[in-house]
Amino acid sequence: MPTYNKLVRDFIPKIIQDAGQACHTRILGEEEYITELNKKMHEELAEYEAAENAEDAIEELADLLELIHAAASFHEITFEELEKIRAQKAEKRGGFEERIFLTNVEEL
Repeated sequence: MPTYNKLVRDFIPKIIQDAGQACHTRILGEEEYITELNKKMHEELAEYEAAENAEDAIEELADLLELIHAAASFHEITFEELEKIRAQKAEKRGGFEERIFLTNVEEL
């Protein structure tokens, strides 16, 4: 029997059971949950980086977005509030559309 020891999406246990397999789960406490959310974000980011085509990359971005929604909820902020903060930062500091790569800064 494989051991996973990782945070999974809510319907995964039912999907496993519907496939005729048994699985064992537990509910995480607050501290462990945010730790596992962070681990899962790293896992999904690595999968995004390893994607070999746009379709796979988009799937991984969707997974990252789901985790961002979960983390926002954990921190008691709605996704809309998070988006507002993102937009305010973009207004003040810009986004990443221009692909600017900073090489160094010199004192004048």
